Amino acid sequence: MTQGELRYDVAVVGAGAAGLFAAIRAAELGRSVVILEKNRRPGVKILMSGGTRCNLTNARGLRNLRQITGPIDPAYDVREGRGAKSIQAAFGDNGPFLGPALKSFSVEDTLEFFEGAGLATKIEGNGKIFPASDRATDVLDVMLRRMECSGASLRALSPCLGIDPDDEGFRLQVPGGVLLSRSVVVAVGGLSYPGCGTCGDGYAIARRFGHSIVDPRPALVPLKVDPAWVTDLKGLTLPDSTASIVDRTGAVLLSRREAVLFAHFGLTGPAILDVSRAVTRHEGPERLHLRLDLVPAERAEALDSALQTKSRSGRGQVVGNLPTLLPRRIAEVVMTAADVPGDRIGPELSRDERRRIVATLKGLVIPVAGTLGFAKAEVTSGGVSLDEVRPETMESRLHPGLHFIGEVLDLDGLIGGYNFQAAWSTGWLAGESVLGGQVS
Repeated sequence: MTQGELRYDVAVVGAGAAGLFAAIRAAELGRSVVILEKNRRPGVKILMSGGTRCNLTNARGLRNLRQITGPIDPAYDVREGRGAKSIQAAFGDNGPFLGPALKSFSVEDTLEFFEGAGLATKIEGNGKIFPASDRATDVLDVMLRRMECSGASLRALSPCLGIDPDDEGFRLQVPGGVLLSRSVVVAVGGLSYPGCGTCGDGYAIARRFGHSIVDPRPALVPLKVDPAWVTDLKGLTLPDSTASIVDRTGAVLLSRREAVLFAHFGLTGPAILDVSRAVTRHEGPERLHLRLDLVPAERAEALDSALQTKSRSGRGQVVGNLPTLLPRRIAEVVMTAADVPGDRIGPELSRDERRRIVATLKGLVIPVAGTLGFAKAEVTSGGVSLDEVRPETMESRLHPGLHFIGEVLDLDGLIGGYNFQAAWSTGWLAGESVLGGQVS
């Protein structure tokens, strides 16, 4: 080594969710570990996530709920817990890649990690697991305390300016010098939330070593839509709707039943964020439309019968006879979209008008204008090709000693804590696998 050079067993590039877990595990197994973080402080995205509450993982990955010390929302169906396969299912076709990582560090292990440090957790109605305190700062504090105890060294304001192969591993260019490391773990994220410092630099590192990149696109991102009436409804929430992205042939590309929120720019909420990847991955998003089932719990036949009965029983306006849980402003939109006069009186409602109203309730069509892009995307779809990474170790198939974890990989899951679980699990597995496995 020359003057100013330091040598480590493991260099972790990026101190986010995946990087911190990789560093903790490697250091606890006796490796000398340095973490390079470009920001002033680690875990910036952790602090922003979940509305600053940090959705740790999802209860659907649990085999039982005994580890939860905080409250469990009565709306959560405890029968939904199906173990690791439900976590993998949230990642679609790429989900099986996570099998070894989830075996190494499961949802149960996640709860033990945080609950064991005194951080109580709770389950919300959709299976999302949060800290009972609702503070992401508490999550990060647990991780940083564990990191400090592990002996890993964190270097903030220290971006990795380049990585080159070396006779004994890798040479990492950092401000003011060079670090030498026997192995490298790349954990710099993708392109989502660039305000956190994510700028796609992990892709350049991967390409430097011959890796191919699946074209990165924003995912879990709000949608922009054309109709002006949508923005007029800003602030309104539909707690239970089914959102579907449909192409011009009528084919449904992706559907999700969850909450929908109207905003000044268009639509957001869990259902919208989950189906957004179908928009960003489509060659012509302007040719797509969003279809909202406003009352997914009701069959069309039952709605038609109820509307017919209500219309015959009084002389009130039809708009007031629509499903009682539907906000009045949405009911008015339904009437307009169904081409039925808003002041139509119940007994005057024709059979054809009634059927048009029911069809609109079950499939309100909204043209898609695009998304808010990476600036508002919670994760990145695309990244380092999974075919070139060993799922058993997170190690590159092309260059030994180089590992990729977390969002830099071509892995993006549904909203609900799934992406954080992938970060914890891939990070832990990489930390356990560097330099040939555990230290005896």
